[in-house]
This record gives sequence, structure tokens and C-alpha cells, in this order.
Amino acid sequence: MNYRGRFAPSPTGHLHFGSLVAAVGSWLCARHAGGAWLLRVEDIDPPREMPGSAESILAALPAFGLVADAPALFQSQRQAAYDAAFAQLKAADLVFPCWCSRNDLAGGLHLDGRCLAPPLDGREPAWRLRVPDIDIAFTDALQGPQTQNLRLAAGDFVIRRVEGYYAYQLGCVVDDAFQGITQVVRGNDLLDSTPRQIFLQRCLGLPTPAYLHLPLALDGDGRKLSKSERAHPVDPTDPLPALRRALDFLDLPASTTARDPAGLLAHALVHFAPERLPHCGERAAA
Repeated sequence: MNYRGRFAPSPTGHLHFGSLVAAVGSWLCARHAGGAWLLRVEDIDPPREMPGSAESILAALPAFGLVADAPALFQSQRQAAYDAAFAQLKAADLVFPCWCSRNDLAGGLHLDGRCLAPPLDGREPAWRLRVPDIDIAFTDALQGPQTQNLRLAAGDFVIRRVEGYYAYQLGCVVDDAFQGITQVVRGNDLLDSTPRQIFLQRCLGLPTPAYLHLPLALDGDGRKLSKSERAHPVDPTDPLPALRRALDFLDLPASTTARDPAGLLAHALVHFAPERLPHCGERAAA
């Protein structure tokens, strides 16, 4: 199967350094394999989205030399696909409605494939996936062998929220299959989500791609950049400084003679090998 990778930002702000690292890492993996690099805008959670940020991110990427091989897929246009996946899970009795509040669950209430709270008149339930006591094992191409007991780590997790929005885990799994993604390259903050996604793939009869989780860029106080006040947007009008920093973060040599992003990326690609990427889960951004 031909390699197909992707970069899938959430439109919660402008492109920042941590997202640029993920975009560059996924692009390099795809080009190194001679495959396609695709885009997906994960605009599945309207309350968290910043107006105009999707357009801002998509406009910024080409300025850094990152040009996709197909138009971007928008999750906001994929409702029918998520409805179909949800109906499949429901028909197989793999999901259940739940009215338990966050306070109920924080107070030690443990779900076991069923809701323990009474239905609330006039309130829609969340829908949770029934999770057995199962160990999910996979080998990350960079972080090595991983094993997670899904019941202990995640429990019966939400796939459709009270508001009717589908959860990230479902949208990600459905769309990775739809786009034919063969390897998911993303930040290490999502390593913990991978077992849930593998289990959902099994429930839906979808293929499981390979995974490679890049080090997470942190600020000087050890916080994820996207959560930090210091996560200033990278400047697409002056892309070379941020692109050099991203390549340095990934331990790749940056050309001293390149005068544009395409030249920087071409030089990095000559020296690139996925197994030589930094293995640590987190790194301070320069």
C-alpha cells in the first residue's frame, strides 16, 4: 500500500510552533516514504474553535513549504459519516446512553457498560462506548512498544457528547480510514489516545494505521505550547526562522545556504530518517 500521511490541526488558534513541528514531522515522513501528505481540519468541537483559525492555518502552511497533495478535509462536513459509524456501534450494542455527571464520576462512580444515574427528563444523554477489560498493545515507530489496559486507563469513554457533537476519538478513526491514512504522525500528547482509537477501529471493522508520536514542544515552564500564553503564532510572512527552529527541534540539520522554505525542507529531507528523530516524549522549544 502506498504511504499516506496527514496533518490534522484543530482550529482553536493560529499555527504555533508546536503545530508547525507536527506538520513538518508528518510532511517529512510522507515525503521520505515517497507518499502523499494530506490535511484534515478537525473542526468537530465548535465551542472550542476560534473563528478564522482554520483559514489562517491552511493559508500559513504553504508559506512554510508544506503543500498538501489534495484539498483539506473538514470534519464539520462529515456528519453523515459519523452518524453511520455511530449507528453501526449502536446496532452492535457497543454503546449506551449515560446521564452521569462529571461530579458523579469524580466522586468515584464507576461505570460498567451501563449508566448508573437515572435518565433526566428533557436532557439528552452522552453516549459511551462499552470498554472491556482488555490490554491494547502496539509498537510506536518512535516511542517503541506500548501497552494500555483500556478499562483502567479510559473506561467507558464518550463518543457522542450531550450537545450532540461527536468526540475526537470517533471522528479521528472514521476519517483516518476515509483518507486511507497508513501512518499517523502527531505529537506525543496523543499517544495515550491511540489505544482507544485502535479499539474503535476494531469495533468498526476499520484498518489500523501505523503510529509515530513526535516529542511534544513545551514552553520554559514545562507546559504544552498550545496551552501556554507563550504560544505565539508563527509568522508566515517570515517563515525561515520558525522553520529552522522546527528542524532543529527534530534534530535535523538546517541548510545554511537555503534562501526559502522549499530549500530548507529539501536539505532536511536528504538527511531525514524516521528512526533518528528524537525519542523523548517532551522537549523544551527553543
